[in-house]
Amino acid sequence: MMATDNKIDVNELNFEYEVIAYSRNIPVLVDFWAEWCKPCQTLSPLLEKIVDEANGGLRLAKVNIDQNPNLALQFNVRSIPTVKAFIDGQVAGEFSGIQPESRLRDFIGRLTPPSPLDLDIEKGQGLLANHKWSDAECVLRKALEQQPESVSIQLGLAKALLAQDKPEEALALLKAIPSGREYNQAQLLLPYAESLLQFKQDLLPDDNNLDAVFRNSLRLAGQGKFPPALDGMLDILRADKRFRGGLVKQVILGILEIMGEDDPQTRSFRAELATILF
Repeated sequence: MMATDNKIDVNELNFEYEVIAYSRNIPVLVDFWAEWCKPCQTLSPLLEKIVDEANGGLRLAKVNIDQNPNLALQFNVRSIPTVKAFIDGQVAGEFSGIQPESRLRDFIGRLTPPSPLDLDIEKGQGLLANHKWSDAECVLRKALEQQPESVSIQLGLAKALLAQDKPEEALALLKAIPSGREYNQAQLLLPYAESLLQFKQDLLPDDNNLDAVFRNSLRLAGQGKFPPALDGMLDILRADKRFRGGLVKQVILGILEIMGEDDPQTRSFRAELATILF
């Protein structure tokens, strides 16, 4: 690991200063590891990623137990990887073994107060859940300026844009999201985003009544009027389940992703979609 102010290798000589004293300013995660430990190699990049995202609000100190056995003994490290969090010179929490990223974030979230950026992200997600699309866009744009690499902010902003008939920028955001927990959600949104853009550019077929219904449904969806848009698309599927090669189903799933699972209408539309298809 390349040493920086917030990521450092520590040993028995400097532990008191680099961990104990440092933890009186910001929380310090101490990662007890060894070169032969394969789970350690999996955990370490996740910890580094989260510390990087903390923007100076968190420190990662790595202890090689083979080179520093007295530290492992002093802090009762019985297996590795073991991570202990120090705050104000004391162990404030710990865990052993591989943990999924979501649990790591929960663990660290309990140690550190939310930053103004965290509060903005939380506010933006709340506005999305309440379908306050314009307000969500404003808040998430501000958050993205401060943390341009955050895929969760990119995804949230793309949803807000798609609900306001802005597929061009939304598509750019979605296509930039790398593999990870947000990637699958981004893939669900792409068919809707691409169809909405084609509608705006007048590139969609207009050969029959079902094409007309699809175009009108996209018009409604672009205005954030999702329930009537979904009603129209479900009518298309009732007439032709394979309309445009299954595109309508994919677009519906994208719209439901934007509406969110906490919306009672989402559950209702999912049930109706399943009834039609199966």
